[in-house]
Amino acid sequence: MRAVLYEAFAEPPRLANVPDPAPEPHGVVVRVRATGVCRSDWHGWMGHDPDIRLPHVPGHELAGVVEAVGREVRNWRPGDRVTVPFVCACGECPQCQTGHQQVCDHQFQPGFTHWGSFAECVALPRADLNLVALPEDMAFDTAASLGCRFATSFRAVVDQGRAGAGQWVAVHGCGGVGLSAIMIASAVGANVIGIDIADDKLALARELGAAATINANAVADVAEAVIEVTKGGAHVSLDALGAPTTCFNSVACLRKRGRHVQVGLTLAGQSAPRVPMAKVIANELELVGSHGMPAHRYGAMLDMVRSGKLRPERLIGARISLEQSIAALMAMDAFEAVGVTVVTRF
Repeated sequence: MRAVLYEAFAEPPRLANVPDPAPEPHGVVVRVRATGVCRSDWHGWMGHDPDIRLPHVPGHELAGVVEAVGREVRNWRPGDRVTVPFVCACGECPQCQTGHQQVCDHQFQPGFTHWGSFAECVALPRADLNLVALPEDMAFDTAASLGCRFATSFRAVVDQGRAGAGQWVAVHGCGGVGLSAIMIASAVGANVIGIDIADDKLALARELGAAATINANAVADVAEAVIEVTKGGAHVSLDALGAPTTCFNSVACLRKRGRHVQVGLTLAGQSAPRVPMAKVIANELELVGSHGMPAHRYGAMLDMVRSGKLRPERLIGARISLEQSIAALMAMDAFEAVGVTVVTRF
């Protein structure tokens, strides 16, 4: 099969012919119909993820059709339309047993711990636990966006942030994660502020439901600007980028007893951002992380998609080929793309 392969970190990947995968007894092979190009893939390519072993095939936001099924699989057949969380769980560890598969002790992450979906096919383990059936009327490019950025944002806003109607939600960074969070927070009735340094991304944020936007380069203090707009600070604030500045601003812009949700990855030289801890103590702020979403929570998100309250297809910015994904991956840190880039031609 054809796949994007890199044999050294931070060196240009190449399109290669690699062996076709085979399903494990409890797993399946999925023929990939669409896969997102995510900044997490860029982090992996740069060598920021210790789980990656070279040579490597990236890609973790995928949707497709079951191609082959292991002998122990009970719930899936060839031809089934599926997606999968980017964290595949073991189903046996204490985290899984309490329903928190997104932090499984023995997790499998396509594109990180194992070869991923920048390929014609990908092998996925423990299919009966991890696969999610797609609605028949959902396009594969839309479904691919659910596996990481959209699902992660859904859990960050709804479960971890507990955003509600009438509350103010600040979203720092209007890339794929941030735009997803803006759409979701708006859908649950929150008033959303989108913060970025690019006017085209802020314009899209307003189209997707942001009640207000702030260009971080146009104000002296982002946190003070949020506090002014919200008349006291955000109830919930998400760092959707993972930079020291956005992390600090997200905490600093909260009102008393507000909740900061760290969604963007802080890796390599940005792994220890500064936090205004005196404000955390004095104002009884909550700081929580959000790492994906387990398969059993997809139903709530898909119900909102079916109802029309959420329209993830509006986040798609470009549809590209597998070969074009190489340049797109290498350019992720430039933040030039608007919306979500999805590979749809293999």
